[in-house]
Amino acid sequence: MNNMNRLLEMETFVQIVDTGSISAAADRMDTAKSAVSRRLAELESRVGASLLNRTTRRLSLTGAGGAFYERCKTILAAVAEAERCVGEAEADLSGTLRVAAPVSFGVAHLGPAINDFLMEHPDVEFDLDFNDRQTDLIAEGFDLAIRITKLRDSSLVARRLTSIRSVVCASPGYWNACGRPEQPDELKQHRALRYSNASRRSWSWTGPGGERGSVTVPFSQMSNNGTYLGQAATAGLGVICIPLFIVHEAIQSGQLEPALTRYRWGDVDAYAVYPQTRRVSRRVRTFIDFLAERFGDTPYWDLCLESDGS
Repeated sequence: MNNMNRLLEMETFVQIVDTGSISAAADRMDTAKSAVSRRLAELESRVGASLLNRTTRRLSLTGAGGAFYERCKTILAAVAEAERCVGEAEADLSGTLRVAAPVSFGVAHLGPAINDFLMEHPDVEFDLDFNDRQTDLIAEGFDLAIRITKLRDSSLVARRLTSIRSVVCASPGYWNACGRPEQPDELKQHRALRYSNASRRSWSWTGPGGERGSVTVPFSQMSNNGTYLGQAATAGLGVICIPLFIVHEAIQSGQLEPALTRYRWGDVDAYAVYPQTRRVSRRVRTFIDFLAERFGDTPYWDLCLESDGS
């Protein structure tokens, strides 16, 4: 038997299971009921096992049939994906990408990346939602989202884009007035500007020797927007623990000065996530590859700490 006939038998078997009957499978495949029955019989004869329990009322999978059904679905999906990739490779990159991203990262870093991506792929259109809430990709119809987090198990597929390092910093004037801390616990004597969407009130740290701890800093104000907190810190209103991608330019210009750079402050990663139940289009895959290459393992915003030897 050639491979095409084997694939047809597998497809027929999957359709029987999915529809619940030989008649329904024949209708879906637009073929004769006798042909569907024959393919099933030939398949069971070839694999040497009964795949379905047959009663007058319904069909059900045998133990061997259940395992074979899952493998058939995997094989058929792989064949469909291979055919789709060949077709897409010959097609122009076009269509709409709906993307959700956090506000600060989206405006400062994703936006410029999209502008450059469009220079290479002008027929792609973007529908962007910059919002710090966690969107429901499936319910809201997004193709992908950028998540900055420690990734947990979910129904989404994730591709790591880059590392996200945080830093404790304040304005030079604030440090001069309040003193620069040498140990994390000394932050308890300072005024914090806190990110209100954070799940914890304390700032977690890892020391140069691998020791771990956390410190709760009294806060003078809080906000759900990191860009605003960076501006408030630049104005001398307090100390912040914030991702470098938000404050790297202020650090480079001297408006903010980092402290305790021997410590790491709750580092996370940036991911591109998308629903595993949805076929991934070529434009989604191409855009994710573009972002991963652009940001890299050491993103450009981390370079502002090179002078510290951090």
